[in-house]
Amino acid sequence: MSDHSNPLRDIEDRRLPRIAGPCGLVLFGVTGDLSRKKVMPAIYDLANRGLLPPGFSLVGFARRDWADQDFAQIVRDAVREHARTPFREEVWNQLSEGFRFVPGEFDDDVAFEQLRRTVEELDELRGTAGNMAFYLAIPPAFFGAVVGQLKEHGLADPEADSWRRVVVEKPFGHDLESARELNEVLESVFPADSVFRIDHYLGKETVQNILAMRFANNMFEPIWNSNYVDHVQITMAEDIGIGGRAGYYDGIGAARDVIQNHLLQLMALVGMEEPISFEAEALRMEKQKLLASVVLPSRLDLTTARGQYAAGWQGGEKVIGFLEEEGIRRTSKTETYAAITLHVDTRRWAGVPFYLRAGKRLGRRVTEVAVVFKRAPHLPFHETATEELTQNALVIRVQPDEGMTIRFGSKVPGTAMEIRDVSMDFAYGGSFTEASAEAYERLILDVLLGDPPLFPRHEEVELSWKILDPVLEHWARKGKPEAYPAGTWGPESADKMLARDGRTWRRP
Repeated sequence: MSDHSNPLRDIEDRRLPRIAGPCGLVLFGVTGDLSRKKVMPAIYDLANRGLLPPGFSLVGFARRDWADQDFAQIVRDAVREHARTPFREEVWNQLSEGFRFVPGEFDDDVAFEQLRRTVEELDELRGTAGNMAFYLAIPPAFFGAVVGQLKEHGLADPEADSWRRVVVEKPFGHDLESARELNEVLESVFPADSVFRIDHYLGKETVQNILAMRFANNMFEPIWNSNYVDHVQITMAEDIGIGGRAGYYDGIGAARDVIQNHLLQLMALVGMEEPISFEAEALRMEKQKLLASVVLPSRLDLTTARGQYAAGWQGGEKVIGFLEEEGIRRTSKTETYAAITLHVDTRRWAGVPFYLRAGKRLGRRVTEVAVVFKRAPHLPFHETATEELTQNALVIRVQPDEGMTIRFGSKVPGTAMEIRDVSMDFAYGGSFTEASAEAYERLILDVLLGDPPLFPRHEEVELSWKILDPVLEHWARKGKPEAYPAGTWGPESADKMLARDGRTWRRP
């Protein structure tokens, strides 16, 4: 079914809310944190905002001996605890009428036959029109088994004028070879345009605002190039440790977990050329061109850094180091901090380094993109007047305080000519009365609408691994990561990495 089959999608005024047509969603992995904290609450919030059809249906699939009402209670508890919008009994009653639960294992043919009958029953009773999305909130190791069962039992093949889609979460493989294998598994069952790979960062309002800021304002794009930009820093810092994620995190690390997806996608949006439109294909084409132009420096020992957090102080409390966390091997070489230098081999960005860093147990929680500009070629002031003047910068804050800051020089009040850095700040919370939708609301709605601009295709995923694989291979030949105390801003090698270029990391 094309987007044009839903008349609500054809209204020219795009300011009107986009409402999904008849459909349902099958959720695999309903007992996990992702389902409980993100997916289920987002579905309720969409219903509460009137963006789901009256007959929307949700089917849970898990290894539990539950009845439909048990599943409904699980969803209700998750919504009560994690939903963004207020709980309304009338909304809940209508939504929960479409809840069903199917118990079973991923290799259980009987369970998938029951799932097929349940989907057909909902089509009859709830009017889902045969439209169903399958959300795999499960480890990638099980993707093949599940999509194979969906194909075997006729669940992946839509009837005429209906659709079937599959949604998968990162990690999209652990290197280029595994990513290709995973893509082959998914696209052997579902067409490429029916596979939705969720990178929740792309659903964040501030990330989408990068495109608006660049292409809706004439003041930025003329200076968005190597003539004026000195370098770009993209940071994702967390003040927490690995928590209960030892089983996932050990062997994965910060580079695979964050840089390969979130930060390279941010880099693509910051660096890409203007697309001819914001349709999915045009947007993807420009992101892919940017990623294909990325080159690594020749000396990875001097232009990358990695570390492991050691014991230290965080928020006034003593915290343990990574190797002391429960479930972590004492000999683990997994990095909890990663920083890399990248270059873009295009006319626009020639000679402009992009510095990407991500880490846990750092000074504070912040994700930002900082575009740092070159110094003015001539300052007609006495040098003492500009002692405290640094470089102009435009900083896009992705979280937690969504907004944008511009740093520039201004005269200090008084009779002397003294120039100092000042900041002009834009905050979403202070400029708009509308509350920002949670990223999963936007992304799940886009899945149901079949609107794919925010979802990376397999070409982008593979290009990202081509960039990162040589770094990971280089690190694998090295010893253990450098230790850094919890609560600091990472290992000394990361500071040296920028110092060699005569630069320093921002302190957010």
